[in-house]
Amino acid sequence: MAKRHLLLVTTCLWGLSCALLLHASSDGFLRVNLNKKRLDKEDLIAAKLARQGNALLKTSSSDSDIVPLVDYLNTQYYGVIGLGTPPQNFTVIFDTGSSNLWVPSAKCYFSIACYLHSRYKSKKSSTYKADGETCKITYGSGSISGFFSKDNVLVGDLVVKNQKFIEATRETSVTFIIGKFDGILGLGYPDISVGKAPPIWQSMQEQELLADDVFSFWLNRDPDASSGGELIFGGMDPKHYKGDHTYVPVSRKGYWQFNMGDLLIDGHSTGFCAKGCAAIVDSGTSLLAGPTAIVAQVNHAIGAEGIISTECKEVISEYGEMILDLLIAQTDPQRVCSQVGLCMFDGTRSVSNGIESVVQKENLGSDALCSVCEMAVVWIENQLRENKTKELILNYANQLCERLPSPNGESTVSCHQISKMPNLAFTIANKTFVLTPEQYIVKLEQGGQTVCISGFMAFDIPPPRGPLWILGDVFMGAYHTVFDFGKDRIGFAKSA
Repeated sequence: MAKRHLLLVTTCLWGLSCALLLHASSDGFLRVNLNKKRLDKEDLIAAKLARQGNALLKTSSSDSDIVPLVDYLNTQYYGVIGLGTPPQNFTVIFDTGSSNLWVPSAKCYFSIACYLHSRYKSKKSSTYKADGETCKITYGSGSISGFFSKDNVLVGDLVVKNQKFIEATRETSVTFIIGKFDGILGLGYPDISVGKAPPIWQSMQEQELLADDVFSFWLNRDPDASSGGELIFGGMDPKHYKGDHTYVPVSRKGYWQFNMGDLLIDGHSTGFCAKGCAAIVDSGTSLLAGPTAIVAQVNHAIGAEGIISTECKEVISEYGEMILDLLIAQTDPQRVCSQVGLCMFDGTRSVSNGIESVVQKENLGSDALCSVCEMAVVWIENQLRENKTKELILNYANQLCERLPSPNGESTVSCHQISKMPNLAFTIANKTFVLTPEQYIVKLEQGGQTVCISGFMAFDIPPPRGPLWILGDVFMGAYHTVFDFGKDRIGFAKSA
């Protein structure tokens, strides 16, 4: 899936040193002491590249296992696992957007990344079992390849026996050279697992290691806090959330996907997902990614600065009134762009493979013009519901053209205007999940100055898989998230 391509954008406030001290706290949890340092510009660049490569009801007890998480730049949440007997420690990203576990192999001879990170040595493990099946995983910015092996995996204080994992012998991206992680531990469904290797939660389930078939994420977005967060297998810590969780069923296994409704800006509909969109909860994605037609409206509402699309303005100038008149005449919105001559119609909808991410095209061809038209229909139709005048509607659409995200997805905002920005809300299970400006704006220290970045970026998936939202760490930081693989559902509650 193209999800890995959206991992081009990462911004945040803090970095962490590599010093990790494990200890058992008074409540019996295994925790990590963290050291933090201020980011400089080079750290930011490294973080951006690193994120390109990452293509997660009961009180905690002895039956629930905790993995403390390190928060790197508010974009990577990782922790330590042990592999083999005795355990060889590896720092891994816990990624609900993939399903395989991989770490660098001692047999990786020709990739610089392997020499800069911990490497698994099968000869030093008494529980190692050979498998030998070769494999390859491709990400947005590179790939890893290697072979499968089996060994025990220590997660917190749980030992998962005979887990199938990948020994990476080649890592073909600068991502893996500069990343703060050694490997990735996937927490998605087995449907998207390379080599049909069971995700580690499935192995825990089969080995009856958990009291409850769930794992839960608490991501700490406080840059001054000592803890980056916690991942708990088998339960959830009530200290990490407020109130009850709202659960929604998994609609399509593979990723943790569900059906959501509208995105609201200060309580007002953005239109595009009013009749429903798909959504994926992904701990391996930093920001919030969604349809360009909605992100442009968010950017307009918060004053974010993106690229100025001349072609978009030309569509509004030449076809705006015609689109408006057709909608007023009750023309099916899906037929409007074909009637103005910018799209073809296949009998059910205008054809452009859905709203493409027009900001990723250097030159707008006919498909992109069709995509711009489709966005204009959404914008204009939404304003008609507000009973706005023709002049105001076309002026609003023209302004949205200026708010299209920049090609690399970043949109900056004024840090001084955060308190004046609107609340945004996702509609999930007929309830609204509000994000305040302080939650969806990410601050960055650069050259002694604070730069503020929107937590929203454009990402378009055509039907039937899309339209699609990817709810990354910005959302998971605001809402404690439970992944219930026993009942195939996802739960959200306000983070404490």
